[in-house]
Amino acid sequence: MSAPRLEIDLAKISANARALVERLKERGIAVTGVTKAALGCPVIASALLDAGVSGIGDSRIENIERMRAALGEGPRMTLLRSPMLSQVERVVRSADISFNTELAVVRALSDAARLTHRTHGVVLMVELGDLREGIMPEALLATAREVAAMPNIVLKGIGTNLACLSGTAPDAVNMGTLSFLARSVEQALGLTLEIVSGGNSANIDWVFGQEDHGRINDLRLGEAILLGRETLTRKPIEGLYLDAFRLVAEVIEAKVKPSKPWGVIAQNAFGEAVPIADRGEISQVIVAVGRQDCDPAGLECPAGVTILGASSDHLVIETDGRVPLIGSEIAFGINYSALLRTMTSPFVEKAVIAGISRSEAAGDLRQARILSEARLRSQADT
Repeated sequence: MSAPRLEIDLAKISANARALVERLKERGIAVTGVTKAALGCPVIASALLDAGVSGIGDSRIENIERMRAALGEGPRMTLLRSPMLSQVERVVRSADISFNTELAVVRALSDAARLTHRTHGVVLMVELGDLREGIMPEALLATAREVAAMPNIVLKGIGTNLACLSGTAPDAVNMGTLSFLARSVEQALGLTLEIVSGGNSANIDWVFGQEDHGRINDLRLGEAILLGRETLTRKPIEGLYLDAFRLVAEVIEAKVKPSKPWGVIAQNAFGEAVPIADRGEISQVIVAVGRQDCDPAGLECPAGVTILGASSDHLVIETDGRVPLIGSEIAFGINYSALLRTMTSPFVEKAVIAGISRSEAAGDLRQARILSEARLRSQADT
C-alpha cells in the first residue's frame, strides 16, 4: 500500500454502531449515523446501516449525493446543516429530511419540492444554549405552525444541537425543555412529531445516566461510533473500539540533529513563534504527512515517538534513540479533528483493512463496489 494512508477497520466501526444501536434501542432512542467526518463514504455508510442505524445524517449535500448514488433510494438521508438557498433543488432531490431554522429556506424547499413533485421532511432546530443554530424557544410554535401549512413539506420533528460551538452540555434541564417544546407543538397543531432529536455524541452520558428521556427518540452519532468516545470529555465509551482508524506515514528523513534551531528566529510558516529548549542532539525523523493532510495536534503517537512540529507537508518527530529506516512506516492514532481533515485530504489514501459490510459482501451496493473491499480511493477525487 502507498502512504500516507488512513487505515479503516470497518469491522470495528460496525461493532461500535451495533453496540450503540442496541443499547439505545432499550431506551426507546434511535440512532442516526453521522458520516460527515468520513466525508460521506458510501462503504462506511453501508456498514452503519447494516448495524441498524435508522438513517444517515451528513452536513454536506455533496456527501449525501455521493451516498445516494451508491446506496440507492432506500436509506433515509438527512441533511444536518441548514440548507443553503442556492442548493434547495439539490436538497429535495437527494435528502429525505433537512434540519432548518429559517422560514425563507423552508419556503424555498417547499417551492422546489412542489416543482419536482416531491415531498420533503423538515426538522426544526431549537436554540437551547450552545448558540450555534436554532430557533429561539418562544418562536418555535409560530414557526412550526407556518411550516406545517406549507405545500410539499412535512414537519417531521424538532431537534437541538449542543456542545459543538460553546460546549454547552446536554442535561436534564435543556433536554426537559426540548421534550416540553415537542409536546407543546404536538398539542397545538394536533399532530405527532416523528423525530425529537436530542443531540449528538455529547448526549451519551445524559442518555445512559437516567431512566426518563421524555420525548427524545433520536440521537445523531458520529464520533461515538467512529472513535468510540463521548464528546464532552472524550472519555471512552465502555465496550467500544477506539482504534477503528489510524494514519500511516512513510519516513523520508532520519538523522541526529541539534534540538535547538540557530540563526535569527522569526515566525514559522503558520505565523507561530515557537520557543524551543536546547536539549542537545536528538534523533529527529520526518514522515511525509503534514497540516494539509491532518491536524497534527490530533495525532496519537506510538510509544517512543514525540511530535516536534509540522509544516504543510512534513511531520517532524523525535524518537527515543532508535533511527527508523528510510521508507519504513509509522502509524498514528487519530482524534476527531485529525480524522475530519485526513478524510478530506486528496493526498491520503483510504484503505479498508478489515471486514466488509454484509450488504457489500452480498453485492447489494451499486456504485460503492468500485471502491473495492480492500481499498477506498480518496473521496475528494470522486
